Amino acid sequence: MRKTFTVLFLLIYQLTLGQEVINLPPSQDLLIRQLIESTQTESKRRVAGRLLYSSVVIQNFYQDRSFEFAWSNDQKLYEIAYEMRYEIQQAKFDGLNPFDYHLDAINTLFGQLENQQKSGVAPDPLALASADILLSDAYILLSSHLYLGKVDPESLKTSWNIQRNAPELKIDQRLSDALANGSIRKSLEELYPQLSIYKRMRDGLRETYDFEQKARQSNNNSWKPLKADKSIKVGDSHAAIPEIRQRLQFWGFLKEAYPIENERVYDSLLVTAVMRIQQRFGMEADGVIGQGTLHALNQSPEALVQTAAVNLERLRWLPHQIKEQELILVNTANFQLDYLVNRDTLLSSRVIVGKSYHSTPQFNAEMSYLVFSPTWTVPASITRNEIIPAIKRNNNYLQEKNMKVLTSSGSVVDPSSIDWSKVNPRNFPYTIRQEPGQQNSLGLVKFMFPNKYSVYIHDTPSRSLFAREDRALSHGCIRIQKPFEFAKILLAHDESWTDDRIRLAMNQSTERTVTLNRKIPVVILYLTYWANSRGEYFFRRDIYNRDQEIWTALREARS
Repeated sequence: MRKTFTVLFLLIYQLTLGQEVINLPPSQDLLIRQLIESTQTESKRRVAGRLLYSSVVIQNFYQDRSFEFAWSNDQKLYEIAYEMRYEIQQAKFDGLNPFDYHLDAINTLFGQLENQQKSGVAPDPLALASADILLSDAYILLSSHLYLGKVDPESLKTSWNIQRNAPELKIDQRLSDALANGSIRKSLEELYPQLSIYKRMRDGLRETYDFEQKARQSNNNSWKPLKADKSIKVGDSHAAIPEIRQRLQFWGFLKEAYPIENERVYDSLLVTAVMRIQQRFGMEADGVIGQGTLHALNQSPEALVQTAAVNLERLRWLPHQIKEQELILVNTANFQLDYLVNRDTLLSSRVIVGKSYHSTPQFNAEMSYLVFSPTWTVPASITRNEIIPAIKRNNNYLQEKNMKVLTSSGSVVDPSSIDWSKVNPRNFPYTIRQEPGQQNSLGLVKFMFPNKYSVYIHDTPSRSLFAREDRALSHGCIRIQKPFEFAKILLAHDESWTDDRIRLAMNQSTERTVTLNRKIPVVILYLTYWANSRGEYFFRRDIYNRDQEIWTALREARS
């Protein structure tokens, strides 16, 4: 009987032991593999209800570490996991949406694991594994967005033809190195655009977010549009002055309180603050409150957050070679050209760019030659829409503008032999060419960087237009205020090109082409927000209405 009892006891013990073995949680490697090698029918996997961004990269990352946890052990999350979550939260200052990187699911899992730890309960292995995978996936996606941008510029309606050759990131190896070195922040910062202004723009966005929060907490955050029928000058009285004063105080351009005799009067203490906001928005800092100043004052913190985010994204699209030793950079939204060598600006010049319906495109090319005393072959569209109607109004127009009529073979046609009253602009069989001279629409020199848009930089006889704040006035090409200075600095490698020789070349009766001894990168871009080396940041009007499309794409939830 005793023997039977002993056998029965041993049998029950073994069955109990077996049951305990069956109830043991799966090992780390098995859990990770089960989650990322799921047999789900959809092409991408879901973890904790979140669709994973990566498949191959995350598989390679965990496979190289034998599918062991990266951000935790079998008991708790490592400190670097919290650092990664912090970096996800900080992505808003890159103009990105932290919730694109599983922030909600990560917060939920972190909270669950922290509550279990506080309660003395063993952590849920599935929650640990899920948090681990989502953190890795977030790093992979955030790295990609910081390096290449979230939005594909080729998917936009607005053409973006600034080409970049981005080397392979090898994000799985970067993540492994970042974890081994405990340097998530440094690893992500290394993916920023190679322009120093990016970090300063990022700081500007952070500050603008603070103003947005301040506006939400204030009693008056409606930001109603300010209006005025005419310009307001110092000493004028206007109903909008109290609100103007309040907004300048909000932005920190004006002391919160100072003695005011009449709150509706534009007083002298207000002028300096008005000039500061005019400077921030690219206006002549004259202290006169006109429509441009009112437009600047009407920009809410929320609107400026959007503008800053859009332009940080644009910087992420730029090629790495933009940091090259020699560069010509044109920001059409700022109507400015900068010539840089070793990142130092050696020449800045105002420019005139395309009208809204002839917008100057965004592209990069290489400047290879100059043409002094150029001729101008008038594009067919301008001939049709502008030149022929002008000739019909004035028979001497061609002579006054020093223009010739040419056949397709280049032979000159006597304009008097043409009955202009019967000319149909739609099927005009000739070409109009303007000869070199002071009246030539291209001015005295043009700077050539061959591109599919036939856009180039050139002089102009209409010098007075450079005094205007809004200089979107051309048919797409870029007119430069300092053509002589630009030619001089580009030809500085050749001592024979003295000032006198350049001026002589600019005032000949025939064209002269001069090939440069190197090809200089030219980037035509569109930035409505940037920061300078002093940490000051600036905004410009979205003259081509390009910002909203990018902002919408940035906010779009990842499917």
